[in-house]
Amino acid sequence: MTTVLVAGATGSLGSLIVRNLLDRGADVRALVRQSSVDKLVAHPNLTPCVGDLADGADALRHHVDGVEVVVSAVQGGPEVIIDGQRELLRAAERAGVHRMIPSDFSINLFGYGYGVNILSDLRRVFADSFATSTVARTSVAVGAFPEYFLGAIHEVLDPAAGTFSVWGDGTRPIDITTIPDTAAFTAAIALDPRTAGREVHVVGERLSMLELRNEVEAASGRRWDLVRRGTVRDLRAEVVRRQFAASSLVEYVALQYQVAMFDGTASLRDVRNADYPDVVPTSVAAYLAGAGAAHFTVPETARRQGEWPTAV
Repeated sequence: MTTVLVAGATGSLGSLIVRNLLDRGADVRALVRQSSVDKLVAHPNLTPCVGDLADGADALRHHVDGVEVVVSAVQGGPEVIIDGQRELLRAAERAGVHRMIPSDFSINLFGYGYGVNILSDLRRVFADSFATSTVARTSVAVGAFPEYFLGAIHEVLDPAAGTFSVWGDGTRPIDITTIPDTAAFTAAIALDPRTAGREVHVVGERLSMLELRNEVEAASGRRWDLVRRGTVRDLRAEVVRRQFAASSLVEYVALQYQVAMFDGTASLRDVRNADYPDVVPTSVAAYLAGAGAAHFTVPETARRQGEWPTAV
């Protein structure tokens, strides 16, 4: 039985990774704060580990003793993605852990350079920590989460105005994978020793923005007026304009993701779905017919200012 420690085990993605690992027969340790212990499911193969990445490598060491794979599903700013994950990596090194899956779970973050996306830059800085590490890095790339991409932060759907906005010509295929499917793939990848030292790309579905609009119209049963906001070059200029005026990265970071998606640099390469045939991804149509139908109504609450987003 493989022993896996999951950091961020009660988050929207982390909790599903835990569930999928347990379903696959793994022995799971869930690293959680004391206040979140009661959010964990009861399972004979699940062990709560009370702690925080900020506790440091020495304090985290006993949680990873005997662990073969560490999965990080944490979210936050540099103090979490860089500093906190580094402490977890150092603890894993001292405990002889074989592999770590960092909290990437996004578009192809390594298809473009620094300075394109502030959140990608954090993950790229942390990835450099593996260059001299005894722990092998396995990075999971899935494309965009429809849960976020069709939410207010990306400004694609405006249910109040009934509009669907596009930058560029809308014909380039983009990668889309739901959060539950990402969790299912991640559990399979975590238990696959062949992924040591590799970037693993998996995807739910590839659609152009124009095809995505068609799916939205079919699922919602209404027309969404197409708004062409400009070229990809115009999009880059809009990102720069917002950066100068913004009070929070929430005002521009989603558009930074879209730049890399729409110019093709963030596209997934060498997609490995065939390696995990028991994971059958949800189509965009099925997502929109289910939980995704919530995107068609005007949201009741806005994102809190200053909150570090999971933008894709």
